[in-house]
Amino acid sequence: GEAGENKRTDRMGLLMLVSPPGYGKTTLMEYIANRLGIIFMKINGPALGHQVTSLDPAAAPNAGAREEVKKLNLSLEMGDNVMIYLDDIQHCNPEFLQKFISLCDAQRKIEGVYKGETRTYDLRGRKVAVVMAGNPYTESGEKFQIPDMLSNRADIYNLGEVIGEHSDAFEMSYLENCITSNPVLNQLSSRSQKDIYTIIQMAQDGTGERGDLEGNYSVEELNEMVSTMKKLIRVRDVILSVNREYIRSAAQSDDYRTEPAFKLQGSYRNMNRIAEKVFAVMNDKELESLIVSNYENDVQTLTSDAEANLLKFKELMGILSETEQERWNEIKKSFRKNQQLRSVGGEDRMAQAILQLANVGEGLQDIRETMNAGIGRLTVEKESNLDLYAKDFAERFQHLAESLHAIQAALTTGTKDVTTLFEQSIKTRSEQHGTAPASEAPASPPDDRITVVNKIPRSLLNVLETQFDLMQGWMQPLLTSSHANQAEFKELKDLVTRCLKDYNALINRVDDE
Repeated sequence: GEAGENKRTDRMGLLMLVSPPGYGKTTLMEYIANRLGIIFMKINGPALGHQVTSLDPAAAPNAGAREEVKKLNLSLEMGDNVMIYLDDIQHCNPEFLQKFISLCDAQRKIEGVYKGETRTYDLRGRKVAVVMAGNPYTESGEKFQIPDMLSNRADIYNLGEVIGEHSDAFEMSYLENCITSNPVLNQLSSRSQKDIYTIIQMAQDGTGERGDLEGNYSVEELNEMVSTMKKLIRVRDVILSVNREYIRSAAQSDDYRTEPAFKLQGSYRNMNRIAEKVFAVMNDKELESLIVSNYENDVQTLTSDAEANLLKFKELMGILSETEQERWNEIKKSFRKNQQLRSVGGEDRMAQAILQLANVGEGLQDIRETMNAGIGRLTVEKESNLDLYAKDFAERFQHLAESLHAIQAALTTGTKDVTTLFEQSIKTRSEQHGTAPASEAPASPPDDRITVVNKIPRSLLNVLETQFDLMQGWMQPLLTSSHANQAEFKELKDLVTRCLKDYNALINRVDDE
């Protein structure tokens, strides 16, 4: 909320922060308490443990838990200008957390024990803030349970998964927090904050301008900082993907999992550990090796879950090899099978038999998928062969088109020769009629019928025969090739056969004339 005139009138009695470890919940609350001028009283949840259920120090099981309960009662005794901060509440007993329900509603009252005497603290009108912080992802829901009546009275924020309109600021915070860890960008921490955002913009999309910088930097320094920031952005993207997968996996019930739980974290601490080793001269391969080696070190603490988590991490980065992909698929398959066996129990023989039948069905499904994949590959090969045949036919038809063009040219030339001969014949007959004696009387009426007898030159016939022989020579292999695909090319064969018959008829007709 806000202070002053814009403060909320419906303020809750409790602020609850949840996030994976390493996001600065405690640091943030210490800073706020310092700026508000109130005393910061931190109660350590792991020191209390699950056995502490009351605010009586005498009932604490050990000295450490006893001191934490005394500290809590001291903060209640102070009664004003104090922030009561319960850290890591996932280690506390839900019955212990229920003691704060009345403190966090309109009553603002709580019962405590101070110096052996029970007291009721009325904190209405006092400057007392109650804050609880925890990581609900480290343990299963059996141990970490927030009482619903308590969570209903709380403003809840997840610092590890900021979404909506603040998501950009959350992603930017990874880069802002790691600047002090990097030796190249460390100098920006003592400069204007505007320079940090300008260099980030220059590294992201090149929109930042050198003139926007308030500090003085040489060209070499600026280029080195921009290059380093580009690599940190790549690291940030990997860290964010790990963080989202960690939250998604941890929020899922074990009954509905299809793969092993993902326990690698992507917090500010992970970002800072990698950022201190990033330099501008590193190439993409070296940067990838740095990120993977950092998580390979982290995964060693997971003992038996190390292999599955490392393979899942590589899957998130998209760098799984073929062998690793096969191994990861085997792990997921075995995990699902074990989940089914646990669900039926070890005594129910009928359920186990049904489960085995279900596994047989899954095996048949795998066989079906394998056969479909093989048929698909055969289909692809057949289509590739058809493509080769089609290409061959296209080349042959190209030759056919060229030959037809040659025939057309030869026929055009022959037609012109025929026309020329016809015109010369008519001209000769006209000249013969014009030179006859005028005084000679005709013996009989002239015959009006004119018969023109013209014979195609032998040269044209030779051209036609040569072209048709050429066509028959290259069309014969075409027909032979089409026999292998009679079903597909039967129609083509009929057309070519009719075409050859027409050509032979044309040659015979020309030869007869």
